[in-house]
Amino acid sequence: MYSLIVTAKLNDVDPRAWLADVLAWIAGHPASRLHELLPWNWKNTQAQQAAAA
Repeated sequence: MYSLIVTAKLNDVDPRAWLADVLAWIAGHPASRLHELLPWNWKNTQAQQAAAA
């Protein structure tokens, strides 16, 4: 757990927001796209969603 939090911080991602989002999405997320939930990819996805809104 600590390594996940530190990895998020190293990627300038709020660990609480990232973890909450990942836990909400992981059950319905395809296994072939789990890489999208990693902190460095999640940050880019969040930025794209914010730009589209």
